[in-house]
Amino acid sequence: MKTFNPYSVFFFLGLGVLFSFCSCVEDDEFSAPQFEQSPPQIEGNKVSLSVLKGILAQNDNGPYTFEDTQDYVEAYVISNDESGNFFRELIVQDKPENPTFGIAVQVDKNPLFTKYDFGRKVYIRLEGLSVGQREGSEPRLGIADGIDIGRIPEALVEEAILRDTLVADIIPLQRQLSELSFSEVNTYVELTEVQFSKVYFSENSTATYASETTDSFDGERVLESCSSAYKLIFSTSTFADFKTLSLPSGSGSMQGILTRDFRGDFFTFYINSPEAVDMTGERCDPLVFSCGLVTSTAANAFIIIDFEDQRRNRPIAISGWTNYIEAGTETWEAYASRSDSSNPSLGISARVRSANSGDANTISWLITPEIPVETNSKITLEFKTSNSFADASFMEVLYSVNWDGTEEGVSTAEWGVVADATIVSDDQFFGDWVSSGLVDMSCFEGSGYIAFRYTGKDTEDGEFNGVYELDDIAIHVE
Repeated sequence: MKTFNPYSVFFFLGLGVLFSFCSCVEDDEFSAPQFEQSPPQIEGNKVSLSVLKGILAQNDNGPYTFEDTQDYVEAYVISNDESGNFFRELIVQDKPENPTFGIAVQVDKNPLFTKYDFGRKVYIRLEGLSVGQREGSEPRLGIADGIDIGRIPEALVEEAILRDTLVADIIPLQRQLSELSFSEVNTYVELTEVQFSKVYFSENSTATYASETTDSFDGERVLESCSSAYKLIFSTSTFADFKTLSLPSGSGSMQGILTRDFRGDFFTFYINSPEAVDMTGERCDPLVFSCGLVTSTAANAFIIIDFEDQRRNRPIAISGWTNYIEAGTETWEAYASRSDSSNPSLGISARVRSANSGDANTISWLITPEIPVETNSKITLEFKTSNSFADASFMEVLYSVNWDGTEEGVSTAEWGVVADATIVSDDQFFGDWVSSGLVDMSCFEGSGYIAFRYTGKDTEDGEFNGVYELDDIAIHVE
């Protein structure tokens, strides 16, 4: 015979209260709701996202507003705002593999990953939307706001962006920093052979992704190539969940979205989460030569070059010097700049540029004769540089103690950066000549060669084909 236990009533009653209480606790974590798994009903034409590239070109980069159209563009989501590194923005590209075009869709909705997850195929209804690309910036799709592109109102997001049942495997474009093109902006890319600059690491501390006192809106970190001199700005939102994590100190690869800075002068890079970073290899820091600056030159002139004896528009040809093209067709040549009150000329200078060369890469060297560091106690170096819209092209001052003096040996020799020499910056007025400062070479380990190396490329957007000029090179010894 079963007997009734009155305490069991209180036990189950208490259990129910406990479950009820737990169900009312707020949780900051977003969970993905269950959506109906059926393809969207598209009442119109399905076209590739890449058609927007042509529309931008035909309409001076817009904004161009779509009216009375039944077109839907097909696209694949490559951003993920779950970690907070993207906000009210959906980055999509035209294909899951080997994309040809990507765009940032502006949406007034957060979060987005719960419905528009990574790899999700979507259809974007163009009617009423606008596409635009301000000079130098990345292309955007949304609602026209003057000359800008504003966000699609939250109430219209699900009508404008239709979610397909397909989640594709996104295959990143594998690129070294030297291979990047602005045509690949807003696409999913895997950067290979990279590391963060060593300035972020010391014996006592390691910089974080974006929680330093100097970080305001984004934490910006310099990412370096292990196989070239190219660099890139790696950005992390100060609202990202992983902002306080330490940067990885090794080298390796990372997957993320290639973007441009606000002015469009250089590349930036955003990741969806730190799981996209694999940098456990050994560092590949370049050799650095640094003795600081001095206030007076050494006593005896060893090299004094002002290029006045060079033939204009001809390759620089100085006895004992090496003018070498490692990549492309452009060389250091003699150039006489125009002179007026706002643009003082130094006469004839050495100039190099990759514009109109048609070359995928330009690497040009101008190398001095051997400098007798070992037989002198004081050696000083100084020179002047100028540029014209250098943008993403750049110039370096290098030193080598093991170059064999042949053109064939330039690429295989070990070259270190002369860290104390100032080189003109991209934002400097084109008419200005910037002094390197009086660089002390006295502590350099061994006699060797100074090289002025230019790196650029001739691209459709003209971002890498800037001009550098070099003049008044003076090396003194004593």
